[in-house]
Amino acid sequence: MKIAVSSSGNDLDSQVDPRFGRCAYFVIVETDDMGFEAFENGSIAMGGGAGIQAAQFVASKGAKAVITGNVGPNAVQTLSAAGVETFVGQSGTVREAMERYTKGKINSTSTPNVADHYGMGSGAGMGRGMGGGRGMGRGMGSSTLGGSSQPAPPALSKEDELKGLKDQANEMRKQIEGVEASIKALEKK
Repeated sequence: MKIAVSSSGNDLDSQVDPRFGRCAYFVIVETDDMGFEAFENGSIAMGGGAGIQAAQFVASKGAKAVITGNVGPNAVQTLSAAGVETFVGQSGTVREAMERYTKGKINSTSTPNVADHYGMGSGAGMGRGMGGGRGMGRGMGSSTLGGSSQPAPPALSKEDELKGLKDQANEMRKQIEGVEASIKALEKK
């Protein structure tokens, strides 16, 4: 069975991205042999509808479940309509999340755990520029779902938030190194 994991990188040792619709990558793992494919998330820079597009994408790849940190109402509805189970509140590496899934240690949900537009950031994102359109802002907007009476999602502990930020900084460093290497290679030509 194929499982889609929102990820900050393109392999099993990458961190689970807390954002579903605006994650950097989707790592689609085959539960039989832990073989995987990684796909850049084409919805990351969308002005709206990223969760819907991301949900449609993972469903089109044959995923029967999604493992992520947070998911909004539109994505949950789209995933549910496509028959894709949703597992939220996950962190650590993709491999660790898959181990929890295969051992039955996580439970699916049919309700969102964040509001619409959660992963959009505050407009002060750290985009790559030059048309790259890869915003890296951590959406920290309203924690209620459109004024509903549902409880706010659990806040990350200081340690978990710090670890997530450090992991995100490390991923950015890797991206910067790659861009700088490309620049040097082009300058040599």
